[in-house]
Amino acid sequence: MRRFKGRGSLVLRPRTSQEVSSVLRYCNEKNIAVVPQGGNTGLVGGSVPVHDEIVISLQNMNEIRHFDDVSGILTCDAGCVLEVLDNYLADRGYMMPLDLGAKGSCQIGGNVATNAGGLRLLRYGSLHGTVLSMEVVLPDGRIVELGQPLRKDNTGFDLKQLFIGSEGTLGIITSVSILTPRRSNAVNVAMLGVPTFEGVQQVFKQAKNELNEILSAFEFFDNTCLQLVKKHIPNVREPFSTETPFYVVLETSGSNKDHDDEKLATFLDKVMSEGTVEDGALAQDSVQAASIWNIRESITESLAKEGGNYKYDLSVRVPKLYEIVDRMQDRLAAAGLFAKDGSATGDVKHVVGFGHMGDGNLHLNLTTTGWSSTIDQALEPHLYEIVKEYGGSISAEHGLGLMKAPYLEYSKSKEFIDLMRSVKRAFDPKGILNPYKYFPPA
Repeated sequence: MRRFKGRGSLVLRPRTSQEVSSVLRYCNEKNIAVVPQGGNTGLVGGSVPVHDEIVISLQNMNEIRHFDDVSGILTCDAGCVLEVLDNYLADRGYMMPLDLGAKGSCQIGGNVATNAGGLRLLRYGSLHGTVLSMEVVLPDGRIVELGQPLRKDNTGFDLKQLFIGSEGTLGIITSVSILTPRRSNAVNVAMLGVPTFEGVQQVFKQAKNELNEILSAFEFFDNTCLQLVKKHIPNVREPFSTETPFYVVLETSGSNKDHDDEKLATFLDKVMSEGTVEDGALAQDSVQAASIWNIRESITESLAKEGGNYKYDLSVRVPKLYEIVDRMQDRLAAAGLFAKDGSATGDVKHVVGFGHMGDGNLHLNLTTTGWSSTIDQALEPHLYEIVKEYGGSISAEHGLGLMKAPYLEYSKSKEFIDLMRSVKRAFDPKGILNPYKYFPPA
């Protein structure tokens, strides 16, 4: 559902950092607000102009500046598309350390500015660990190198960390140096059917114990997600016929296929024989592996085709992940908005959960007959109150933007938010960069 509509009348597309600098210097002098924009794939309105701000699009800054095939360090412009970078690295035996559903259009600068997570975080960690340095343009036009493309640099404040996840409020990222891992020679993908969410947790726990050094992804989704994918996505091939309440997509990546195959076979035999998993399928080739991943990556598209979408990206302790889905189903049913019998007859047709098990990231999605203030009021802030009760975060990887800025207090203390405002004033005293977002109203 398109909750945010931009109001800007001017879009600038600089090709160099110097051009970005000239634009920001002028805007700062004239007190003109600016919104940085990457691939415009965000879900919280972070790249949307609110009151006719000037949009600075980075799409024309898309050059790969340097790649060191010994260390695996890639330096590129902020406007490079994630999938283009991954394909470039594939030819050289490397890969990007993050993988997103929007990889065909999202840009690395936007990924860094929002601290995007995705499917590979379990194995390679967050961008706070893989981004080595960056070039930024500050609101007054200064071009600053934040660090060097080095694994070790213990000189001064690590200022780049402030910009990772800052959503364009401190400066505009114009280039990034990122550590990329070797592309694995042996990749296995399996899909498993699990009867309970407790079983999903048990499978994850066993996978970490028995597949530790080769486990590269562990995703889960509920049965409704699968049914909607089958309904809306053509030519989806279900790897097995047994229907279960939950499903897991598990991936291993290593350098020795025989070793990995043996470990994975032992693991699968164990979880099947113990009854933790009811059914499953192991991809026999890259085509089958891609088919399994297609199911997981098509969930968002299938939900969009089912109706208007409310999308929430939350982080809590793993045992509490699906509890949030259950509690929201109960609340919406009690309000007469949702039919728990699966008939999809209410204003809220489906309430589903899927996400990244490895980092406690739940994507709670609702499909509806359309936007409604009644649905809004049933959801917010009640959902965020649950997250606060569980000691979680109201935004795991999508950021704050317009949507979640008013609710930041459910994840951060007043003192923390005051410190954030102090940092903002230090970098952007006139407040021209991405206003009306990221911070709750004063």
